[in-house]
Amino acid sequence: MRGLPEQGEAVIPEAWQAGILAMVPGLRGRGDLLALLIQRDTGERCLSENPGSGFWPVMWGGYSDGMVIFLSHTHADKPVVEPVAMRLAAIFGQEAVFYDSWSIKPGDGIIQQMNRGLAAPEFVFFFVSAASLKSKMVELEWQNALYQSTQGRTRIVPVRVDGTPMPPLLLQNLYLDMFANGIEAVIQQMVNLVQGLSTFTPQHVGFSNLTFQVTSRSVSQLEICVAASHLLEPDPAVLVLTQAADEEELAVTIGTGEPCRMGWNPGLALTDGRTVNARFVAPLGGAISPGKPLRLKVSNPKGGAVSFLGVMHRISEHEWATIPPKP
Repeated sequence: MRGLPEQGEAVIPEAWQAGILAMVPGLRGRGDLLALLIQRDTGERCLSENPGSGFWPVMWGGYSDGMVIFLSHTHADKPVVEPVAMRLAAIFGQEAVFYDSWSIKPGDGIIQQMNRGLAAPEFVFFFVSAASLKSKMVELEWQNALYQSTQGRTRIVPVRVDGTPMPPLLLQNLYLDMFANGIEAVIQQMVNLVQGLSTFTPQHVGFSNLTFQVTSRSVSQLEICVAASHLLEPDPAVLVLTQAADEEELAVTIGTGEPCRMGWNPGLALTDGRTVNARFVAPLGGAISPGKPLRLKVSNPKGGAVSFLGVMHRISEHEWATIPPKP
């Protein structure tokens, strides 16, 4: 066990002392508080066992002269936290990122850190996991960061590492979901936050109101359902794409038996470079809407295998769009 460096009597600012004593159950006064700090720096939870999460900069802002980001985590999560720290340091500079493995140096003492000031970092990223929620030191860190955020001095951003539920006090905070979205997506969101950019990541860029599904299949016949998920499609005209060289090898009918316009379109050049043939089908009445799909029966009247490549939908007089298969 290392001893506390000789630096005179500990001076704990009253505002800091009152705030922490109010937030941490079981601390009865200045003596308990100092003992906890000494334990964090020198005692049973020493750096070799739990370098932990970097405690002092959140508590008294010892690195306010350049630190922007503080990573609150437990030692068990270092395999996912350290790559984040390295990337953030490469972008913003190591001096701007408090990561205990490089920010706490041998010989650093509690009193020395306390005397460096009370300012907090701009961002505290709290890595939430089953392990970090069991750590009393990490609990002290994020609860103090939450208190600092109510004073407008810092911003606490939870980062979900595993499937552990968020602490009730943090349910009001939108969190970054590393568990669901992966480390690369979360690093980009962190960078955007620090730079004041939007963390929005498009997830529905390729939205298609229409999808198709093969609902029945045999060698010489397919049944296809073209369905709308959200919107009304007033023009129900579609192209059934095929490699069949002869229109006598591909017949398409409306599954409900309603009348339709039909045509054969050979030699269509697609945007992906392919050239295909297609059967044009346009029901004479109605539209495609949620709950009212277009059902097609596709067959080979000659008895051979059906050549089916996909379905396209008319979106304007001279423009067609591919209908994706239903996920």
